[in-house]
Amino acid sequence: MAYITLNKKSLAINYSYLQNLFYKNNIDWAPVLKLLCGNKKYLEYVLSLGNEQVCDARLTNLKVIKSIDPNVETIYIKPPAKRSIANVVKYADVSFNTEFTTIKWLAEEARKQDKIHRVIIMIELGDLREGILGEHLIEFYKKIFQLPNIKVVGIGANLNCLSGIMPSKDKLIQLSLYEQLIEAKFGQKIEGVSGGSSVMIPLLLKKQVPKGVNHFRIGETLFFGVDLFSNKTIPKMKDDVFLLHSEIIEITEKPVVPYGDIEENPSGEMLEINPEDYGTVHKRGILDIGLLDISNTDFLIPTDKRITFIGASSDMLVIDLNETRRKYKVGDVVSFKMKYMGALRIMNSKYIEKRLI
Repeated sequence: MAYITLNKKSLAINYSYLQNLFYKNNIDWAPVLKLLCGNKKYLEYVLSLGNEQVCDARLTNLKVIKSIDPNVETIYIKPPAKRSIANVVKYADVSFNTEFTTIKWLAEEARKQDKIHRVIIMIELGDLREGILGEHLIEFYKKIFQLPNIKVVGIGANLNCLSGIMPSKDKLIQLSLYEQLIEAKFGQKIEGVSGGSSVMIPLLLKKQVPKGVNHFRIGETLFFGVDLFSNKTIPKMKDDVFLLHSEIIEITEKPVVPYGDIEENPSGEMLEINPEDYGTVHKRGILDIGLLDISNTDFLIPTDKRITFIGASSDMLVIDLNETRRKYKVGDVVSFKMKYMGALRIMNSKYIEKRLI
C-alpha cells in the first residue's frame, strides 16, 4: 500500500512564518490550494488556519471550499473557459482574466445570478503564458470599465510558470507602473497589484518588492518551505509538510545488469548499461507504487539518503538498497519528501490514501 501524509504542525509553522512576513511588509496574501485537489479534510485544516481569501485553478475544488466555508473569498486563478462561466460566477468571487470577450460573458452571467463579479487583469511580463500585452492595456481597460456587474479589483502577473522567466525588481516596478497608469487615465482606484507567487518570496526577503505590489498568491512555499531561487528550504520553514510512504513488497539480491535482448521499455526508455556493472549484484526493493501515481521519480526525495532509484513501471517502483545501513524487510515502509509536481500528481491519484497527522 501507499499513502501520503499532511503534517499539521509543519504546515502551521509555515503558515505562521508567511503570515508574519506579509504582515511586516503590509502585503495581503492568499494560499493557493490547487495542490490539495479538493481533499476535504486537508482543505478544512488549511481553512482553519485563518485566511479569509484562497486561490485555486479548479472549479470543483472551489465548490468544495465554498461548501466548507461559504464566507471565504475565492479566487479562480486562470482565465475562465466559456463553458465554465456559470460555475466561475457561482463559486469564484474573483477571477483572473485576459480576454474582453470572456469578461463580457462573466458580466452577462453575473447579471443572471444577481452578483457583482470581480476581476483581476493579468499582464504579460515576459513568461509568455497568460497576460495581455502592455501596449493594449489602456484600450482593454476602457472597454471593461463600461461593463455592468463587473468590478476591476486588481492587476496581476505570473512569472516562472511556463518559460522559466524569473522575477526581478524591475519587472515588479513595471507591473506597479501599469497600475498607476490605469488609475491616472481612468480615475478609478485599482485595489490590488497581485505581484506574484512563491517565486517572489526571495525578493521580498531581500526588500526588493516595490511598495505598490500589495498582494501575493502562495502555494509551493506554504507547503514545501522552499526558496525557488536557491531551491533550498527557507530558514525557520518546514519541508516535511507532505511525505509519501510506500510499502516494500519484495526484497531480493539481483544482478545490476538485466539479461536478454534489450529494447525500449513501456515508457519509451532504453536502458544504458555501464560495462563495469557486469557481474555485480545489488539488493533491490520493490515498492507498492508506480508511474500511475508518481509520473516521475525525479520529484521524489527518499528520507533515507542512501536509497537510490533503479526504475519504475506503471504499478511498481524499484529501488537500490545496497548502500543503506538500515536492514529493510518486506512489509517495511519507505518514505519520501516530494517536490511540488510530485505531490500534485500523488494528490490527484485516487489510489493513494490521504492522511492528516
